[in-house]
Amino acid sequence: MADIIWLIVAAVVGIVIGLIVMRVVAASSQKKAQSSAQSLVEDAKRQAETLRREADIEAKDVALRYKQEVEAENKERLREIRSAENRVAQREESLDRRVESLDAREQQLADMQGDIEQREQDLAHAQDEVTESLQRIAGMTPDEAKQELLDTLKDDVARESAAIIRDAEMRTKSEADKTAREILSVAIQRVAADHAAESTVSTIAIPSDDLKGRIIGREGRNIRSFEQLTGTNLIIDDTPECVTISCFDPVRREIARVTMESLVSDGRIHPARIEEMYAKATDLVNQRIQDAGEQASFDAGIHDLHPELVRTLGRLRYRTSFGQNVLNHSLEVAYLAGVMASELGLDPYPATRAGLLHDLGKAVDHDVQGSHAVLGADLARRFGERPEIVHAIEAHHEDVDPNTVLDVLIQAADAISAARPGARKESLDTYVKRLEALEEIANAHEGVERTFAIQAGREVRVMVSPDIIDDAKSTVLAHDIAQEIETTLQYPGQVKVVVVRESRAVDYAK
Repeated sequence: MADIIWLIVAAVVGIVIGLIVMRVVAASSQKKAQSSAQSLVEDAKRQAETLRREADIEAKDVALRYKQEVEAENKERLREIRSAENRVAQREESLDRRVESLDAREQQLADMQGDIEQREQDLAHAQDEVTESLQRIAGMTPDEAKQELLDTLKDDVARESAAIIRDAEMRTKSEADKTAREILSVAIQRVAADHAAESTVSTIAIPSDDLKGRIIGREGRNIRSFEQLTGTNLIIDDTPECVTISCFDPVRREIARVTMESLVSDGRIHPARIEEMYAKATDLVNQRIQDAGEQASFDAGIHDLHPELVRTLGRLRYRTSFGQNVLNHSLEVAYLAGVMASELGLDPYPATRAGLLHDLGKAVDHDVQGSHAVLGADLARRFGERPEIVHAIEAHHEDVDPNTVLDVLIQAADAISAARPGARKESLDTYVKRLEALEEIANAHEGVERTFAIQAGREVRVMVSPDIIDDAKSTVLAHDIAQEIETTLQYPGQVKVVVVRESRAVDYAK
């Protein structure tokens, strides 16, 4: 028991001694840590002070550099200001000298004006004296002398004007005709077109005449339904194995033709079938119109046309003018205009574009009143075409005055395409009226005895009285007749005016 007590006491004493030792060790470690921390803090303070001093020095250096740069910039600006002030001062001195010079010139002009007025007065006085002397010598009043002078000068002026016109025409033709022929010949050679023009077909062949009764239908119900639906006139007469469709609108006529051909090939003809075939024909013709417009714009190299303009252009496939297909004519005009623009050193794209669209109004002139040139220009303007293109379309038949090279190019290309052999056909009545109009214009002039329109209206020979019209007046007369024909009539190509003055002396031997 005593041993246990001693063991307990020893353990307690050992624990107490251990705790004391631990406290002593901890106190020593704490003192070392405090000493080390204090040393680190002092080192940090020394480093911070060093950095602060370095930063102050660097900031002072930067501020000094900025100050030097600002001072240099201020000195440069001061130099520029002083230079500008010197220039302004010099200009002021120059202006002062100019003002003084102008004042001196103004004074000289004022002195000269006074001298001129005095001389004018002296001249007027001398002229009055000369006039009085002339009146005394000639025995005529000033009005009589003036009339006599005008009568004397009239013939001289006519002869001189004729000579001037003749010389000007010879010089102009010798220079311009050569260039024009070269340009036109190159354009025509590069644009090869067929001579035969496409014509609209409105006659439909049928297998037998028995089919005509089925087309008419019981009490005419089939033909009435067809005409009301298509807006055309169906002509069924004694002509064997064919029927004729008549309509002023070429698109409607084409739809009716396709509808009738489908009905004839199908054999079933009744109102319901007519409506079905008409719907299919309408879709087919509309697709053909769209394809024709796209193909024409592709062939001409124009790829940014408005879709509505492309469709309107395609409608020209079924439009003819004097037997000439208008879509083919438009493509031909586009090619010709582009070639001529290239030969002149101009951009061919606007000329090609205006040439392709120049007859756009012919696609709608059946539905809207007005000139096809004006209608086409309105369409082009509505769908975003440039002003120069619109003006060229409107001016190609001189509905407005042409005022640009593009306008003249489109006029020339249109005339070339329309006037080439085989391009158009003209009715006999229209042809005769045009020849009569040519002769009437020439016969209306004084001194004309007879007029003959020859060469299919491309030449007018004017026979004049030699007693009334002399050689000088012949030139003036030919020019006047040509100008009147140009402003009055519409014709393809050009008309040559030839004035013939012939003197004959007749006697008889007895």
